[in-house]
Amino acid sequence: MDSPTLANDRVYAEKTDPDARQKAHRPTDVPGWGADLDPANRPAVPMERTPPRLHNVHWDEPAPQPRHVTVFHSNERPGMTPVFGSTVPPSGLSGKMRALAFRYSENDLRHWLILLAADRVNVGEGLLEDLAHGHVPNVFREMGMASEWRHNRAGFIRKAAIAGAVTALAVYLLRRRRD
Repeated sequence: MDSPTLANDRVYAEKTDPDARQKAHRPTDVPGWGADLDPANRPAVPMERTPPRLHNVHWDEPAPQPRHVTVFHSNERPGMTPVFGSTVPPSGLSGKMRALAFRYSENDLRHWLILLAADRVNVGEGLLEDLAHGHVPNVFREMGMASEWRHNRAGFIRKAAIAGAVTALAVYLLRRRRD
């Protein structure tokens, strides 16, 4: 049995002496060895051929969908895809924010943060638009609070308490500042 010092000396010799390393491993044990051998002797060569073209298969790109509204697309693409969705065209401040966001690459954090902020602004614009048309939105129901009250009463009470405390603190600080 080898002593611990001899085993450590052997490991050290293998790591530092290139000849000892070559003697310890045969080239066929090395993964990838022989990749540059004669192709006739390599089993993967038949799979490396380009597949033949399929006959009577033609792909014509569809006619581009007409754009009637502004549609944003990534600046990383050279052009619009032939088909796209345009259910809600950008408008107002949120639309301007979206246009600003699409000046940046999708790889840039500013792109996504501006889009998130534009979504929040769009919610406010929707509320103002409802009020402008004489429709008072039922915020309680639209935010799912009725369902929250029915299925998660403890969570609803906790959220309401936190919102009330934050509101009371804000009112207190604003009144104290005026005095």
